[in-house]
Amino acid sequence: MISITVMALVFGVVFLAELPDKTALAGLVLGTRYRASYVFAGVAAAFAVHVALAVAAGSVLTLLPQQIVHAITGVLFLAGAAVLLLKKGEDEEEVRDPANQSFWKVSGAGFMLILVAEFGDLTQIMTANLAARYDDPLSVGLGAVLALWAVAGLGIVGGKALMKRVPLELITKVAAMLMLALGVWSLYEAVAA
Repeated sequence: MISITVMALVFGVVFLAELPDKTALAGLVLGTRYRASYVFAGVAAAFAVHVALAVAAGSVLTLLPQQIVHAITGVLFLAGAAVLLLKKGEDEEEVRDPANQSFWKVSGAGFMLILVAEFGDLTQIMTANLAARYDDPLSVGLGAVLALWAVAGLGIVGGKALMKRVPLELITKVAAMLMLALGVWSLYEAVAA
């Protein structure tokens, strides 16, 4: 059974954390050069692989006692909030241009770029934490993958317009505050249990 509440919470947290990420910018760059649907297909497939790995890792954590899981996820959320608040502007990654506009070359370039860039990324770690926290792999996985796909779609199709209207710094701070709140709440539950 899918929990809409868990799915919505995961969607919101992952969406906000991914917006200021380098992969959203990479999607924007690829989307300006190549057919958006081809880029999205590759990026979406890579994000699905990452979410599956993160949910599997988080599901393993559910085998531990709840107090320990709450303490671990609380610390990891606080660390994620610190990373978001303390990181400086990232350099734009170099994107290799596929030789032509074929579906397989463009989607393959998008897939490989995201697969490598997102491995061990903050949102992948957050997804594993949320999977451990809620012990609902399907709801967490759906919320995370939909959030990542939404950010990818925004980056590919309308990233420039969004960045003109909403300052990247504000998006980063909102994501960090949400992670801070989740971290404090998880640590409270670890101590109160």
